[in-house]
Amino acid sequence: MLSLLHIENIALIESADIRFDRGFNVLTGETGAGKSIVVDAIGAVIGERTSRDLIRTGAKSALVSGVFSRLPELHWLAENGVSPDEEGCLLLQRELQPDGRNVCRVNGRPVTVAQLRELGRQLLNIHGQHNGQQLLDENCHIDYLDSFGELIPAREEFEKAYNVLSATQREIRGLEMDEMEKGRRIDTLTFQISELERAELKPGEEESLQARRAILRNAGKLMDAVEQAHIALSGDDEEAGAVSRLADAGQSLRVVSSVSGELGELSEKAEEVRCAAEDLAELVRDLREQFDFSPDELDQLESRLDVLYRLKKKYGGSVEEMLDYLERCRRELAQIEDADDTLERLKKRLQQEVEAAWALGGQLSTARHQAAERLRERIESELAQLDMPKVRFRVAFRPKTGELEMDVTGMDQVEFLMSANVGEALKPIQKVASGGELARIMLALKNVLAENESISTMVFDEVDTGVSGRAAQKVARKMASVARTKQVLCVTHLPQIAAMADFHFSVEKGERDGRTYTRVALLDEEKRREELARLTSGDAVTAGALENAGELLQEAERFKASFSEDSP
Repeated sequence: MLSLLHIENIALIESADIRFDRGFNVLTGETGAGKSIVVDAIGAVIGERTSRDLIRTGAKSALVSGVFSRLPELHWLAENGVSPDEEGCLLLQRELQPDGRNVCRVNGRPVTVAQLRELGRQLLNIHGQHNGQQLLDENCHIDYLDSFGELIPAREEFEKAYNVLSATQREIRGLEMDEMEKGRRIDTLTFQISELERAELKPGEEESLQARRAILRNAGKLMDAVEQAHIALSGDDEEAGAVSRLADAGQSLRVVSSVSGELGELSEKAEEVRCAAEDLAELVRDLREQFDFSPDELDQLESRLDVLYRLKKKYGGSVEEMLDYLERCRRELAQIEDADDTLERLKKRLQQEVEAAWALGGQLSTARHQAAERLRERIESELAQLDMPKVRFRVAFRPKTGELEMDVTGMDQVEFLMSANVGEALKPIQKVASGGELARIMLALKNVLAENESISTMVFDEVDTGVSGRAAQKVARKMASVARTKQVLCVTHLPQIAAMADFHFSVEKGERDGRTYTRVALLDEEKRREELARLTSGDAVTAGALENAGELLQEAERFKASFSEDSP
């Protein structure tokens, strides 16, 4: 359960610590006081989508922390290397920054927003006014049914089979083409393959040709420089080169090397230099002999580079890319030429895959029909407790349309129907339910679905809109009943619901130093009576309103005291 919520710089709340407890926790306050800000903060700390507009004006960042205790079994912890603290608690933190960045931690360990959301949805469930719109969306009904029937694993198994056959269908569509289109494609591929094969492309060829062209374009300068170096090292008919002169210098020093040890060392160095110069002379001589340029070589080279340039404009930015394109063309041509055999093989495989999917889909559909009957019984029972005893609820099934009469969710089109009045035909919920009825149906559905969830905390944000009178009393009792087994946090404007709370918090707005602030406070018995009176009669709290508030509290206590250990 959520034990502590710490809020800093979220909208109108500069700083607040709210200590929730087990059972039924209610927040009330004037419209605009900031009740839903608390719910937004709870959503933020469990990783739900937020807006940077939540950050209080003038603040550099906003922070929300939540301490969760009495944890259910959570596989997320082992999967993400996080452990509860020594008291068995988890501390979830999320810092919101103006540039949209988020810093999230679980027990001090950094996590992503996605990881925080995955964990948060295992700890807490938020039901707001927008959830009622999901009940009106027929596309969501199958999800509600599968969740209630614990059919998600079976649905995922079907989804895998459906994805396999969908992939085969895409392969078949890629191979199926009319004969005229097939002929055009074969002609195109044949021409492109022939053109690229005639070019006899070689990896690295273009770079090699460009390097050779640079040499050919500077052939005169290169040959002259190498020739001068050769003469300087090896000499010519008129003058000795450096190698010969170094040899003479070494010989002169060797003659007198016996006279002085220093002269002997100089003689050895002269010989080393001569050897190095001789090696250099040989390299230069070899290079000079390699410079054998034919007059037509540069023209041939330029012609080849022009061929590569034209091909690159059609088939790729480099020789390697063109070779890769050539290989793809060969594969596609072979595939088209073998298309008939491949199509026959794929169609046989598709038939087997469709039969496997139909078998799984049939099993899933049977389980859904069984779950639908159980859901009908549970919803009608819950609605009877919410002052809607005449309501009939049904799950209608239609087969999927389309070629295979299935999609990724299975073979069933599911829609919730209801009749709010005796004698009226069953119709889609969105055509029958009023605002108050929709709120109670959603509450009933949430309560039924929660029975199969390990989530220990449920948050309701003004889901009692459109409910009043006796229906409000029924809703209040239902929430109190739910709060016997789960922690319930509820933002409400109804005194009947607020009176049923185990812990009642007031959300108040005020001003200080020219700024608006929201304060959250736990109310004692006297303050609760005053708040209930305000909810009943408005700002003019009369003695009669206070007396009525006291009666609401007494009635709530009698109802909660009537719970037996085994009652729902």
